[in-house]
Formats: sequence, structure tokens, C-alpha cells
Amino acid sequence: MPPRRVVTGRSPEPRRRFAEELRLLRAEKGDSLRQLSEVLGWDASLFGKMENGRTLGSPEVVEALAQHYGTGDLLLALWELAVGDPTQFKEQYRRYMTLESEAVSLWHFGHSTIHGLLQTEGYARDLLKAGGIEGEELTRQVEARMGRRQSLEGDEPPQFRTILSEAVLRTPLADASEWRKQLEYLIEASARSNITLQVLPFSAGLNGLDSTAVIFLRLPSGFPVAYTENAHRGELIEESASVERLQRAYDAVRDRALVPDESRKFVMRMLEEVPCEPST
Repeated sequence: MPPRRVVTGRSPEPRRRFAEELRLLRAEKGDSLRQLSEVLGWDASLFGKMENGRTLGSPEVVEALAQHYGTGDLLLALWELAVGDPTQFKEQYRRYMTLESEAVSLWHFGHSTIHGLLQTEGYARDLLKAGGIEGEELTRQVEARMGRRQSLEGDEPPQFRTILSEAVLRTPLADASEWRKQLEYLIEASARSNITLQVLPFSAGLNGLDSTAVIFLRLPSGFPVAYTENAHRGELIEESASVERLQRAYDAVRDRALVPDESRKFVMRMLEEVPCEPST
């Protein structure tokens, strides 16, 4: 095993340090990206993206690289530091936003909330406030989220499919009038030719995405990427095998969901249950 590298003297930022180490290791080994792909079995593009910091890869990929380069625990330790870096959510989210704007189609599953592209201002504000955002930053993020909706309303909007768990539709806003606006907007949006809305009822039972909100973006190149998210972090997934596993889980959810017509009627029933504002 080669001697352990000294970490100091190189980039102090965990993600850049990890990418830098990958580039140096491959250069010392004399491998091309294609040779690395042939030996380890993952796409050459994945290794290229890891080396330029666009993705961190999965632990399986990093373990394979560590064995190939004979680094012992160094590479995995650097990967763990990069994954735990608090800047990662913002960096990956910024890249996701760029890809979202370029996508030709989007497929979403929401287990607890409505996707930002279909949120009303009132819903977005309450959701962001629940996440601890306040003041001018709250106003800025709500405005930005409303601006994102325009991507589904242009001359050539992308195709967008959203599957919402019944739990999403049974978690109202505190303000009944704002909740009514949100449900009305879902019904309105679902009537557009480029938007498909489906509801996954409780009766469908457990599924492989019960604790995962995910969206798949198909890019102009034809390749899909996935973005998974919870309240505290998000992860952009570009490695083809990982995206395919998530896609299979998504397909299983779609098979259990109500068809679009029945889903629209389901949302209408939810709307009927919202208390009307008292007359004055």
C-alpha cells in the first residue's frame, strides 16, 4: 500500500479536496477515464464528474476507487468529510436548479409536500417558514419560487408529472383560504396539456419511496438525473445505476397511483372538505 498522503497543503474545502485527490490518484496511476470505467464498471462520465466536483458518487463507487488505487481508508475518509460538509446542500441544490431549467421532462413524487413548481405563494411561505426561514430571506425565496412556476407556463414548457401521496393533500395550511387556493391551483394546473397529476391513496399501502421525495430530470442529452430531498438535505444523483434503482421504485408507485382523471376528482373532493370563509 502506498504511503498515506498528508492532507494539509491542499484545498481546505472538503468537496474540492476530495475531487483533487481523485484527479491526482488517477494521474499517478496513469489511467484514462475510459480505462477506469472498463476496470470498475461505472460510466466514465461519472468519474469525470467526481473529479471536477459536480458529484460525490456513492459509497460503493468510492470503495471501489479506494481498492483500485490502494489508498486504504484515506479516500473514504475524504468522501465522508465532503458528504458531511454543510455547504453541500446549497451546492447540490444550485446545480439541481440549473438542471431543472434545462430539463425537457420532469417526474416527481412527493410523500409529504407539493413540489415547488406547483406551490402557491401562501403554501410556499408557510413551508419555508416551517423550515426556519424568516424576514427578507423568506420574501426573497418565496419570490424565487413563484418565478420558477413560469417554466411550466412558457411557449414550449417541459412535460411535468407529479405523484402526490394522499398525506400531502390531507396536510392543510393553517389558513383555510390559502389551502383552498393551493388545491384550486393543483386542479387548474392538472388541466394543462404538459402537466400530469396523480394521487397515491393510502389504500395503495407501503412503497419504496415512503420516506423519499424524488424528482427525475430528463436532460436534452437524453440522460436522466435524480434529486432526492428531505427537510435537512438534498442529494443530486447522476450515477446511472443509482438513478435506475430509484426509477424502478418510482414506476412501482406510478402503477399504484390513481389515473389522472380519478386523481383530479380526488383533489376536488379534498377541496370540497375545506371550510368556506364565513359570510359577512
